Amino acid sequence: MKGHIRERSPGHWAIVLDVGEIDPKTGKKKRKWHSFSGTKREAQKECSRLITALDQGSYVEPTKQTVAEFLDEWLTFIKPSVAPKTHERYAEICRKGLAPLIGNVMLSKLKTDRIDVAFTTALTAPRVDHRIKKDSDQREPLPPLAPRTVHHYRRVLVKALGQAVTWERLSRNPATATTSPKVERQKMLAYDVSQTATLLETLRPTRMFIPILLAVTCGLRRGEILALRWRHLELGDNRRQMSIEESAEQTDDGVRYKEPKSGRARTVALSASTVAELKAHRVRQAEEQLRLGLRPDGNSFVVAQVDGQPLQPRSLTHEWVRVLGKTSLPRIRFHDLRHTHATQMLSAGVHPKIASERLGHSNIGITLDLYSHVMPGMQADAAEQVDVALQAAISSERQGK
Repeated sequence: MKGHIRERSPGHWAIVLDVGEIDPKTGKKKRKWHSFSGTKREAQKECSRLITALDQGSYVEPTKQTVAEFLDEWLTFIKPSVAPKTHERYAEICRKGLAPLIGNVMLSKLKTDRIDVAFTTALTAPRVDHRIKKDSDQREPLPPLAPRTVHHYRRVLVKALGQAVTWERLSRNPATATTSPKVERQKMLAYDVSQTATLLETLRPTRMFIPILLAVTCGLRRGEILALRWRHLELGDNRRQMSIEESAEQTDDGVRYKEPKSGRARTVALSASTVAELKAHRVRQAEEQLRLGLRPDGNSFVVAQVDGQPLQPRSLTHEWVRVLGKTSLPRIRFHDLRHTHATQMLSAGVHPKIASERLGHSNIGITLDLYSHVMPGMQADAAEQVDVALQAAISSERQGK
């Protein structure tokens, strides 16, 4: 392969590559043209790189497609193969996050340094709030993006540009070599036993009591609570358990029911007090629905509206924030009630393997990683128990002599 450079204007060059084939229409050699900005030496280096790429078969045709245009194409491509909620998150990151940062850059010219600069800007520069206030034409500045947000941006960009490499739009993925922002681990929030008791007794008269009870005594996720039906529960004296088979997920198109997060169903044992509360709830719910002319059955939702219709996940979250605000308890997320159950289990000496199965983690490593803050106390107790047994054996051995 051969190639040469031509100066178009100061600092701007045309790199001309001779492909070696003859165009049957013109009878002339086929050529590929690239635009380049920089010094003559830099243009010569780029020309050499492109010639090498042609020789090695890693050459990528120049394209004027922008990063924003490619991301839209990629979103359309992956839509059938990912969950609706996942696609919505990807679309929001691509269109509201990545596009304003690097969307106008031509895909073929996107380099690692350009991405790093964009991410650094996002982490340090104030943003503009494009929502104009009614009483003012000024737009309020917003704080820079959080490292965790930029971390998510980077992960999606790496995934998208990986497809660009597969489609031979890029010779390599420039996002893989970018510097990932340091993300500080979020502090795990949970109520202690006393606070949990206060929560349950304070909110017992409200419709949030049963969702809260299922979260703090069974470790269920929000979506799992809202997908739970009476046929999933066994409330007999000899068999007290529930089967977690579905999870409710809210998307822009509505609520859909899918398999649990781990990808498989699980069985959660119920305590006697939880069974008693659920039985009483079933009676109240049946009376409530019968007054409306409805006849509940096994397919009825355990947590439902007055007319038996299922609750939306976002509605449950909004109601949680509202009722919690009327108490003196610390403000935590509804999902932190699940963490409350996990923390109290481990603190009580429940084996992490059992806790992992109860919580529906795909493996015990997730449980140990999430709740490692509970482990030091457990290790201290274990050390004391082993020491007591050892000292007793030593004392027995001495007495035998």
